[in-house]
Amino acid sequence: MVDPAVRCEALVKRFGEFTAVDNVSLDVAKGEIFGFLGPNGAGKSTTIRILCGLMEPTSGTAVVNGFDVARESEKVKQSIGYMSQRFSLYDDLTVEENLDFFSGIYGVPKDTREERKAYALRMAALEAERATMTRQLAGGWKQRLALGCAILHSPRVVFLDEPTSGVDPIARRRFWDLIYDMAAAGTTVFVTTHYMEEAEYCHRLALMYRGRVVALGSPAELKAACGPDATMDDVFVESIEREDARQVKGAL
Repeated sequence: MVDPAVRCEALVKRFGEFTAVDNVSLDVAKGEIFGFLGPNGAGKSTTIRILCGLMEPTSGTAVVNGFDVARESEKVKQSIGYMSQRFSLYDDLTVEENLDFFSGIYGVPKDTREERKAYALRMAALEAERATMTRQLAGGWKQRLALGCAILHSPRVVFLDEPTSGVDPIARRRFWDLIYDMAAAGTTVFVTTHYMEEAEYCHRLALMYRGRVVALGSPAELKAACGPDATMDDVFVESIEREDARQVKGAL
């Protein structure tokens, strides 16, 4: 892969004696929708925080948009969009006021702010709700507003950490339509999820378990390796069982 948007090599993050991220290596191409699949506590969010320049790795390297996350964290932050599990929208501001606020936070040039705000409103289908207080929005609309705020500065890579957690299936599917639109325009989208059906929407994905990447490839490749008529649930179970067996064997 030439000049990947994201590259990790032997990435490790320890908290005392606990290893949250264990020797993770992967490349993500420009314009790719790359999924991080795994149960809660698998290390997905910790890896995302390292890649966003919010946390230093214990060892190994990670490069995002050509910037080293440990040595150039501020440049990483300026070149990415990040939507956390609890994205900090301000409920006491209107939709438009939230967009104005985050335009300033992300340093969007003043001469392009109105254009970028109009794009975010159109992308999120919130043009008719621009004067609505954010606290009055339904969950799916808040989610789309959060994404609009995260991409106001036209980032080349967007990290979405469990972006569809807690919303209904219809809102989740609409949100994924927005992800496809961003990828089609050349944006790299790195998304974490624990929903099996969402894994099918990714170009490629990594299955994480106990801090390790235990499966890596396209959904079709991973299912084919698991056997005829295999589902992503089958891939998930087999990968975890294989990793558990490996760890038991290593402990003997």
